[in-house]
Amino acid sequence: MRPVGPPAPREASGHRGSPGGHVYQRGRAQRRDPAPSRLSFRLQRLWLTPSVRAFARIGLPVFVVVLGVAIWLGDQGRRAALIAKVEEIKSAIEHRPEFMVKLLKIEGASPEVAHAVRAMIPVQLPASSFDIDLQGYRDTIRRLDAVADVSLVIRPGGVLEADVTERVPALLWRKPGGLEMLDETGHRVATLLTREARPDLAVVSGEGADKAVSEALQILADAGPIRARLIGLERIGERRWDMVLDHGQRLMLPEKDPVAALDRILALNTAEDLLARDFTVIDFRNKDRPTIRLSDQALSEFRRVQSDILQARAAR
Repeated sequence: MRPVGPPAPREASGHRGSPGGHVYQRGRAQRRDPAPSRLSFRLQRLWLTPSVRAFARIGLPVFVVVLGVAIWLGDQGRRAALIAKVEEIKSAIEHRPEFMVKLLKIEGASPEVAHAVRAMIPVQLPASSFDIDLQGYRDTIRRLDAVADVSLVIRPGGVLEADVTERVPALLWRKPGGLEMLDETGHRVATLLTREARPDLAVVSGEGADKAVSEALQILADAGPIRARLIGLERIGERRWDMVLDHGQRLMLPEKDPVAALDRILALNTAEDLLARDFTVIDFRNKDRPTIRLSDQALSEFRRVQSDILQARAAR
């Protein structure tokens, strides 16, 4: 039988009011709150930052490696040993047989130029191709007056081939110091000891003749009919040419269009045999008023004839 009266209140073993309505009982272990701490939350958010993740994965290992290498290379002895080892490996590779140049082959050069090219090589053969500065060697060869251009190629088999293009002499320039051979651009080719060494080349003289070689060549090409009588061209005042012929005769050409003036002289020579006359100078500087200077003997003869004419007229 139950006792009559209100039921006795049960002893509370816990209390309400916790989040989610959980009841915590005495005598039992409390459940751990699953929410992260504030510090843990901030670290997790920081780890999710791309730059931080990249630094942790790449930057930090690289920094550690670089720091270790720097500490290792801080010793001078280790640095010297490392440099010596690198140089030893480099030298072993560069001096392998396939990289060695054993022969210099020269094409297109005269014996004198070829000898000069061989003397200019910067190394003693055989030598490694890595030790030969091809561009520097090419620039050195091109400083030779007789060389217009050169190409350098290392062929299989250890052959350094130099293909030389020499300047072609076009004129002889007579200077106080001797004869210089010039090409068609006026560039010096070489010094000539005697005129007889190149009788096929015409001679020019005078200050500035080397700067008007192209014009001189045009005059010489146009002077075909009288080329056999031509001794040379003389530059006057660095602005015009005189043609010097044999028998002490001279043709004075104008500053402008000298070829046209020479054509007129040649036309007169064809029509009237002008150049066979006894004269010293034909002055064509003024194309509208050319003049002729007679030799002393011709002038005396001309005066005698004039005197005879005047006497004959007076006697009439």
